Formats: sequence, C-alpha cells, structure tokens
Amino acid sequence: MAKKVITLPTASKLPYSPAILAGDYIFVSGQVGHLDDRGDRVEGIEAQARQCFENTKKVLTAGGAALEDVVKVTVFLRDERDFIRMNDVYRGYFTGMLPARSTVIASPPMPGILIEVDCIAYAPGK
Repeated sequence: MAKKVITLPTASKLPYSPAILAGDYIFVSGQVGHLDDRGDRVEGIEAQARQCFENTKKVLTAGGAALEDVVKVTVFLRDERDFIRMNDVYRGYFTGMLPARSTVIASPPMPGILIEVDCIAYAPGK
C-alpha cells in the first residue's frame, strides 16, 4: 500500500508527520490548540478545543478530506473537569453520523496544553 505524507507550511519541526494517507484512510497526528494562527497563546479549554478542531480541519483539508470523513477521534484532556465543556465544543464540529471516540485523561507533553486530538478519516479516492 502506498503511503503519502500530508503536511502544512506551518507544520511542527518535531519528528512526525501532521498526517499520513494510507490507502483510503488519513491518520491525523495529535493536534493541540495552545497557539492560534498568529502564534498567540490560547487560554481555556473551550478556546483550545476550538483551535484543536480548526487545526484538525486544516490537516484534513490538505489531504482532500473534511471532518465529515472522520470515523475515529481520540481526545486527550489534561483535566477530567473539562470533559463537559470540551463536549460542548465538539458538538459544534461533529454532527450527523458521529465518529467513534475515546477520551483519555492524560498529561499532554507541554505545560499549558489542555487538550490534544487525533483522528482517522475514511477518504476513498483521495
């Protein structure tokens, strides 16, 4: 099976790809939301969740897909008390046939990061 790296001009210099297209699936690496598009800090779980999902949309778009193509999401939260507020934001991005989802309470790798999201999209013919 052929694989293709999906990247963005603003991609991190860390040793991973923003996403990989493998067959009919796009595997999106963890997206965080602690910085906006200008590089300014984003504070609070709702704002960081929105930025995570916006970043996810950008990666999917670069691979020729959209949030509607997502079949699996994993959400990593620093604090379990943020679950309900994250869910409120999530509902604004995923509608209709909802993807399968796991939510894990974990400590993201950098201070100030409250949420990280990765996903798998099914995008035949991309």
